[in-house]
Parts: sequence; C-alpha cells; structure tokens
Amino acid sequence: MTDLEFLELYPVSIPMLHRFRRVDRREAVLIRGPAGWGEFSPFPDYPVEVTTRWLAAALEAACSTWPEPLRDRVPVNVTVPAVDSVVAWRMVKDSGCRTAKVKVADPGQRFVDDYTRLEAVRDALGPAGKLRIDVNAAWSLDEATERLESFATFDLEYAEQPVRSLEDMIELRRRVPVRIAADEAIRLAADPLEVAERGAADVIVVKVQPLGGIGRALDLARRSGLPIVVSSALETSVGIAAGLAAAAALPELMFACGLGTVTLLVGDVVEDSLVPVDGELTVRRPEPTLELLERYAPERDVAAGLLRRVRWAAEVLA
Repeated sequence: MTDLEFLELYPVSIPMLHRFRRVDRREAVLIRGPAGWGEFSPFPDYPVEVTTRWLAAALEAACSTWPEPLRDRVPVNVTVPAVDSVVAWRMVKDSGCRTAKVKVADPGQRFVDDYTRLEAVRDALGPAGKLRIDVNAAWSLDEATERLESFATFDLEYAEQPVRSLEDMIELRRRVPVRIAADEAIRLAADPLEVAERGAADVIVVKVQPLGGIGRALDLARRSGLPIVVSSALETSVGIAAGLAAAAALPELMFACGLGTVTLLVGDVVEDSLVPVDGELTVRRPEPTLELLERYAPERDVAAGLLRRVRWAAEVLA
C-alpha cells in the first residue's frame, strides 16, 4: 500500500543528547494507519532508492498485523556514542543494562579516545558484563587486526562491522578470535544472505526499517541460520516498537538487542517511552500523543522536506 492519501502523516524533529552518526536531531515522519503507527526516519544522506525500504517498514506497521510474540521481555544493550570516558561510565551505570555497545573509530577521534572509553565502560559493567563495539566499517583490514588485538583486554563479545568488504570480513575472522557481526553488510547489500553464505560473520545485526519491515527481517533471520541481534536505527518509540516486535517473535535470542536507544533522544512522541528497566524492554506498542507530536513538530520548511521524502519514496515504491 503506497497510497498516502488515506493515512495521517506527522513530521517530527527531536534533539539528541549526544551527536551520533553525524546528526544532532532525529527527524522522522510518523504514519498512522488502520493497524496503528509506523515510522519513516531514514538518515538525511540516504538516497530515495534506499528510503523505499524504510517507507515499506512504516507502511507495514501502519497497515498490517504484527506477528505474535514468543516472549514478553527482550534484553537490550546500552548504546554509548563517541563521548569521553567520564560520560561513557555514567551512561552505562545509569542504564541498568548488563551489555554495552560502544561506538569507536568516529571521525576526528584517536585510538586513545576509543581505548579510554572502552576502559571506562568495562569498569562500569564489571567483569561479568558484556561489551561490544561498533566500528561502522571505518577500519582497513590491517587496522582492524591491530585494534582488535589491542582491545583483547576488554573481552569483547563481538565487533560490529569492523571492515567494509565481505572479503575483508572473511579474512579478519581468520586472523582474530573475536566474533564479527555484520550490520552495513546486511542492510546495504543487494543480497543480505551473502554474508551468511560466504561465512563472513558470526552474528547478524537486523534492523527493521532498513530491511523493509518485520516480515522481511524475520525471513532474513530464519534463512541466515546465524544468531540475530535486532537493533534500532535511532528511532522514536514508534520505530523501536517494530524492532521489539521482531525480537519478540524470534525463536531464539542469544544476545541482547540494540533497542535501548530512545535514551539518546531529548524527548519522545509517546508518554510511556520504550526505555530499558534492569536491562530489558517490555514488549508493548505505545502510541503517540497529539501534544508530543505538536511539541516536536519541526519548522515549516523542514516539515515540507520530510514529507517530500515520503512522497518520493512512495513513488519509487509504487
């Protein structure tokens, strides 16, 4: 369904507590349909051909029934941006989560910045906590080998997308004992299953919006045969609810999911936000309120630009 005429569209723009993925505000269009609310929030630099998947996910949420959950709670990690070590320590302590995902290799930062941040997070978690890193494909193969050897002292659970190409991921798995998780190699690939088929990863990170919806995400998870981590795309609670529904429908969850990111936003569009309690999210689907939609409504020109992106994606999707 790509006819937007019968759906309600609400642009929003919410400031972030810390800069993440080179953005300071999270902009989205929330879509209300007969089945509930969906979220369309591709990042500003994504071309229209990519945003069609995000719109497909939003329309699925607004117009279709979600699968029945197999669990009522989902364990999640706290996400630590490229902040200083003091802030990182406090974020982990305040989160109540037993798993932390730490951003490393951010543009403009040094190896020592990453090391001290990981040191602080490991201290905050304690020896029993799980620590994973997210590299966003920023390292070369040799850099990844050297960095992961240097980070061995932190007992990493896995390294998410340390290098870009499948060939480098395959070779890196031969060189280091750390699990390799695929993110960009999944959501930006023409054939997401190639990662599993070629043995390029130990874990697959699944994000509902970039993959085109819960149905496609669960199908990929089933066909890959690898452990799955359902993660967010820095969404409001509307988008997080879709990821939570996908995680709740998986037959098995070996790792904590990356769905605790509403805490990175200054506010939210729902009153009862999907934020972790004792490292878990309760499976539910909160709804936006008119008051909060109005509070975070962007300036007229920004709103118009967001609605144009929806229409362009709808035209290509049709």
